[in-house]
Amino acid sequence: MVHLQTFGELRLTDGLGAPIRYPVKALVMLAYLHCSPDQQRSRQELARFLWNETGDHLADLNLRKLISRIRDATTTSDEQILNFGPPFVTLNKNVLSVDLDILRREEQPVAQLAAVSDLVQRGFIPGLNASTRAIDGWIERERQLQLLTLRDIFVRAADHVRDDEERRLLRRSGLQLLEAFPGDEQIRSILRGTADDHSQRRPQVARAVAMASSRIAEQQDAGMPQIITATSAPRLVLLPPGAAALTREAAIADALIEDVTIELCALRNISVVAPHTAEQIRRDSDKATIVQRHSISYLLDTRLSGEGLYAQLIYFPTDEILWAARFDMAVETLPTQRRLIAQKLADAVSGQLKRNESIRLRNEGDPQAYHSYLVGAGLLTKLSLPDIRRARKSFKRALHFSPNYAPAFTGLARTFTSEWLLTAQGDPALLQFAEDQALRAIERDLESAAGHRELGVAKLYRGAVDDSVAALDLAESLSPHYADVIYSHADTLVHASRPEDALEKIKKAISLNPIAPDAYLWCAAGASYFLERYEEALGFVDRMKDKAPAYRIAAASCAMIGDRKRAQFYRQRAELLNPAFEVEKWLALVPFKEQWQKELYRDGLFKAGFSKT
Repeated sequence: MVHLQTFGELRLTDGLGAPIRYPVKALVMLAYLHCSPDQQRSRQELARFLWNETGDHLADLNLRKLISRIRDATTTSDEQILNFGPPFVTLNKNVLSVDLDILRREEQPVAQLAAVSDLVQRGFIPGLNASTRAIDGWIERERQLQLLTLRDIFVRAADHVRDDEERRLLRRSGLQLLEAFPGDEQIRSILRGTADDHSQRRPQVARAVAMASSRIAEQQDAGMPQIITATSAPRLVLLPPGAAALTREAAIADALIEDVTIELCALRNISVVAPHTAEQIRRDSDKATIVQRHSISYLLDTRLSGEGLYAQLIYFPTDEILWAARFDMAVETLPTQRRLIAQKLADAVSGQLKRNESIRLRNEGDPQAYHSYLVGAGLLTKLSLPDIRRARKSFKRALHFSPNYAPAFTGLARTFTSEWLLTAQGDPALLQFAEDQALRAIERDLESAAGHRELGVAKLYRGAVDDSVAALDLAESLSPHYADVIYSHADTLVHASRPEDALEKIKKAISLNPIAPDAYLWCAAGASYFLERYEEALGFVDRMKDKAPAYRIAAASCAMIGDRKRAQFYRQRAELLNPAFEVEKWLALVPFKEQWQKELYRDGLFKAGFSKT
C-alpha cells in the first residue's frame, strides 16, 4: 500500500518506504481529495483550487500537464492511486493510506490523545512553497478542525488518565491547545485539575469537562465548528533547563517548569507558548531568530547547576532582565517542595509581567519614539564618541515624536556623561546637561529605575559621591535585577572608595548579563585595580571587544606588575586617542571619596609614562 504523509513533511512512499516522486501540487491534490466528500472532485474544481490565481484556461492547462507528470511517475504497482476519468478525479482509498486517518481512528482516549497530539504538533503540510490563496485557506481550515478534534479527544481523555505519565501527556496537550485557544476556560479548568491527583479532582472540573464535551458535540452536529482565535496578548515562553545529563534533578526541574507554565495559564493578558515549542527554541542554536519569528515578547530562561535552578525573566525587545532568582534543588526536599516553588516562581513572573506591560503599552502607543530610542540605545553600547553623538540625535528624534517620552531623557543623560568620560576634558556643562535630563526623566516617570540611575551617575562625576550612592540605591531597589543599574551602582561604589563591594556588585551584573557590555568589564577592571589585583584587572580588559576606553587602566595595571613593554603599548594607544591628556588635571576631575585611591591611580599612571603636566 502507498502511504501519504501530510504532518511534519509532505511526501509519498511505497510499501517499502521508498519515496515516490510526485510533484508537490500532486501531493497537495492527494491530501485535498482525501479530505473531500467521497474523496473526489471535478477536474474544474481541482484546477481552480490548485491554480486559483490564474485564468480558467491556464488553470485547466496546468492540470492537464500535472496529470501527465503523475502518469509519467507512476509504476504498474501504484497506477491506481488516482482515477482521472471525466468528469471527476477520484482517489482510490484501497491502495492509499494517509496519516490523517489517525484523527478518525476509534481507540482508548488517552492513546488517541497521544497520537493526535503528536500529529498536530508536527503541523499539517508545513512550509509549503508552491501554494495559492485557495490552498493556504484550505490548509488553515484543516488545521483548525484538527485542533478542535484534538480538543474533543483531550476533554474525553481527562477522565481516563491513571498515572503520572498519562497526566503529563494531558498537561502537554492542554497547553498545546491553550496556545491556540487562549480564551478557552474549560481547558484551563482541566489543566488546573491535573495539578492534583486525579482522584482528588474538584467536582467543578468534572462538570467543565462534561460541558466542553457537550459543546464540541453540538458544534460538530451543526457542522459549524466555532474557531476560537488567538488574541494579541504578548507571548511568554518558558525555556526548560535542557540539562545534558538525564538526572533526577533535571527531570524534576523540567516538571517544575511545566507546573509554572500551567500556573501562568491562569493569566488572561499573556499568551503562554506550549512546552513543545519551548523545547524547540531551547535546542535551536539561534534562539534570538526563532523567538523573533514566533513574536515572543518574554522569555523565562532557566539553568540547572550545582547551586540549584537559576531563572531569569527577559523582555526580548530590549534584552532587559526584569527578574532573576535561584531555587534550591536539594534531592531530599525537592519532591515535596516542587509545587511550592512552582507557585512562588509563577507569582513572581506574573507580577513582573503585569508591571512591565504598562511600559510595553506606552511604547506601542509611541512606536516612532520607541524606535528612535532603541536606535540610540544600540549606539550607546559602543562607547565611542561618534556613536555617542549619533545616539544623542536619535534620542532627540524620539522626543520630537513624543515630547514626554521618559526613556529618551534617560538616554540623553547617558550621552552627556559618556562624552564627559571619553573626552577627559572636564567640561562641567556636560554633567549639568546630564543631571537636567535625568531629572526630567524622573519627573515624567517616578518609578523609573533608569532615571534615578542616570541621576546617580551625573551626581558621581559632579563630585557628590554620597548623593550618587543614594540615587543608585533607590534605582536598584526599584529594579533589583536590572543589570545596567547594578553596573552603575558598582561604578559609583568604586569612586566611593568601596572597591570590594563594587567588584561583588559588578560580578552580579555580569551574571545577569553574561555577554557583558564593555562598560561592565571596564568597571570590573577599575574595581580590581583599586584592590591591587592587577592581573585580574587586565583579564577584564582583555575580555572587552573595544579596549580603547580602558587603555589608561590597562597601562597603569601593567606598570604596577612591572610589565613596562605592555604598559608602554597601552599608554601610546591612550595618547593617540587623547593627546592632551594630563594626569594631574584628570585626577583633579575624577571624584574619589578617599585620597588613597587618587594616590594609587597616580602611581600607576606615572609608572606607565603618562605626562605629569
